[in-house]
Parts: sequence; C-alpha cells; structure tokens
Amino acid sequence: MTDATDPLLHRFLDELGVTGARPAVETPPGGTLPSAFAVSDLAQASIGVAGAALSRLIAAGGGGQPAVTVDRDLASAWFAWTLRPDGWSVPDAWDLVAGDYAGNDGWIRLHTNAPHHRAAALAVLGAPGERVAVADAVARWSVGDLEADVVEAGGVAASLRPIAGWDTHPQGMAVAGEPLVHMERTSATSQLEAGDVDPTRPLAGLRVLDLTRVLAGPVATRLLAGWGAEVLRIDPPGWDEPGVVPEVTVGKRCARLDLTQDGARQRFLRLLESADVLVHGYRPGALEGLGLGADVRQAARSGLVDVSLDAYGWTGPWASRRGFDSLVQMSSGIAHAGMIAASSDRPVPLPVQALDHATGYLLAASALTGLTERRFDGRGSRWRTSLAAMARLLVDTGVAPSIEGDGIQPTDPAAGAPVEHTVWGDARRLPPPLEVDGAPLRWDLPAGPLGAVEPTWLDE
Repeated sequence: MTDATDPLLHRFLDELGVTGARPAVETPPGGTLPSAFAVSDLAQASIGVAGAALSRLIAAGGGGQPAVTVDRDLASAWFAWTLRPDGWSVPDAWDLVAGDYAGNDGWIRLHTNAPHHRAAALAVLGAPGERVAVADAVARWSVGDLEADVVEAGGVAASLRPIAGWDTHPQGMAVAGEPLVHMERTSATSQLEAGDVDPTRPLAGLRVLDLTRVLAGPVATRLLAGWGAEVLRIDPPGWDEPGVVPEVTVGKRCARLDLTQDGARQRFLRLLESADVLVHGYRPGALEGLGLGADVRQAARSGLVDVSLDAYGWTGPWASRRGFDSLVQMSSGIAHAGMIAASSDRPVPLPVQALDHATGYLLAASALTGLTERRFDGRGSRWRTSLAAMARLLVDTGVAPSIEGDGIQPTDPAAGAPVEHTVWGDARRLPPPLEVDGAPLRWDLPAGPLGAVEPTWLDE
C-alpha cells in the first residue's frame, strides 16, 4: 500500500480551511499496523494535523511557527493503549455479550457495554446475558431485521455490509455528500484575547467543557489538556466506562450533572459562560431536546468554539442513530473488506479503533483552529464531523488485497517515564507521539474516576 500520510495530512488541513503557509510537519517512516487499510498513515496524519493546528495558534499568539514531528510507531501505538499499569489491571473494555454474531443470512455486531444497550439487545433476542445463548438466538434472525429491531428498542447494533453496499445505502450516500469537517463562524466575544501565547504551555488559561464519552471526544480533550487547557468533563449520574476511563481522563477533572433537570442545566450554562471550547458527542437534536441547542449555547457564551461529532453523519435517515467505532466499521464496509483481505469467514475490523482516534485528533485540531481564528476577530465558530465521514476518508485511501503490516515498536514506556499516581495504582504512559518544538505535551493531573469533583472551574 502506498504511503498516504502526507496526502491525508494535507486533506485534513484543507478540511480545516487552512490556506497559505502551513506549518512544517515531519512524518518520518516507521512500522505499519497490520490492516487492509492505511491505519498507521491515518494515525500519523491525524495526530500531525493537531500539531499543525497548535503551531498556527502559537504563531497567531506572537510566537514563531514551531515545527511539528510525529513519530509513526508511537502514533500507531497511541491509537491503541497508552497506559501501562504497575501491579493492577484496567477492566476489560468490552462487555461479555458484546461482539460479532452470525445470523441466518450474515453477520451482526452487538454493542452492549452500556447496561441499557445490553438490556435492549437481550430483550429483543429474548435471551439471557450469556454468550452462547445470545449466539443461538441471533442465529435464528435475519441480521437486517435484528439490527432494525435492536435500534428501535434503544440498543446499538450494526450488520456487516460490503463497501459497495454502503455506497448505495441511503445513509452511505448521505455521508458521501457531507464534508469531513463542517464549520461556520458565529458571534464575536466582547473581549479579544490579549497578550502572547506562552509557547511552552500554549493552552494555559483556556477552559474546555467536555460533554463526550467513549472514545473520540475524550481523545480530543486529553490532547488539549496535555498543552495546559483546564478540561472539565461532565457525565450524567450513573454513567461509567471503567475500561477506558484510566486511558482518557488524564489531565482532566470529572464531574456529574443531570442535564434533564432544570437546576443542572442552569449550572451547566453558568460553566459555559466562561468556557472557551465546548466539545460534545450528542446525536443531532439531542442537546436541543435538553433545551441546550446551538442558539442557547451561543447566547450563553459569545465567541465559543463549539466542536461536535456523531457516529453516522449529520444528514440522512441514520443521522440520529446511536453508534460507535466498531459499529461504523461494520456498516461502512471496513470490517467486510478486512474479512476478504484476511481470507476469513468472519468480520475483520481494524487493528485499533482508528475511526475514534483519528476523529478525536481532528476534533482537537478543529478546536485549535477555532481558537486561532478567534484571536484575529473575536468570533466563535461551530465545527462538526462524524465517525462515518472518517470511515469514508479511510476507505477512499484504498484497500489492500491482503493484510499488510510489519509491526509497531516501541510498545512500552521509556525507562525514565514519570510515574502517574492514579487512584487505581501507579502507572506509566507511552511517550507522546507528537512534538511541537518548544511546546511539550505534559499532563498535570493523573487519570481519575468519573464524577470525582464538583462541576466548577478551578478558580471558582
């Protein structure tokens, strides 16, 4: 497979509307994750565009435009798992029922990590929460019918489609007609940022309100925290994702609010009044249904950089459908193409959740680009993308006829890596894959559990 890193990087910059002189981004060669798709190229390019966006922000804040380097092996490794616990284990990221099942006419993936999604799938199947029983029940279904019924019941599932089938599906056609990144400028803040950006800690003093969950949004806000932003993550009561929280909450403070309640919504709006960036992963119309639509958010904070994602795109019949990386891979033909390339009789997904990670870095780049533009004219912006659009981009880079890859090294932290004292135990992380000259990534807070703090900014 040809090297797609630089073309992808320029595509990302084009999508962000970056014209004129662009930061120098070095993408030295390295290993390649085994896949029929250009996963390591995608990793290196998406992380690189986030670095380029930060370089532009530093330049806009009075500094030079620092060079950017992305280590290919580390970029690929960061698309998997960065945390290495010392004497303890992170819970399994997957529920025991979650996974791929053979129906009577194809394959389907059930995503049952959330209790209510698990309950919906089991109710439709009329099966207990045991893998063998679920497999027996699924085998009696047409996968298209089961997918539709699980979704109708409030669950999440996706049947296996080939790329050509997605291309002619109404939702696949809708996604093909959407830009990878949609941006619109909004109203101006009453006060322009004053002073230079500190190139050593370029996001210090900026506030990021995080309304995202697994996995793309938390990846984006983790990166922003690494450059000094104050990130406050808000989750609903009772929500947890123990298999990924230690990976993505580093550098963040995590609180809870029930946004279905009037008092909590008002408290959220007070937080928003002094936020610089909002990152959210609600489906289209969901925040509107909570009384927190775009106009309300803009009224609460003029000049806000409002960044969002969803699973299946913003138009078409599935725009409001729940989804996750693994499901989009099934729907969009990625898992089917992997199956063919591997000569397998079952779906073969990407070796990592690359759609989530790449989308996360693109979200971070969008936020940084919005902050850069705001320094010039004080105006805010709204940005949105989707996992399905990222899947479309990856498919468009080409599909190899067989699984290609030569391994990725290193996979462990350097001997001198600092210890992260988490509430679960000590751990170390892989070195960051991204170097922006003079602006090292550094996380000031260890990973911690959801809902550990009150929903307030640090100096309030």
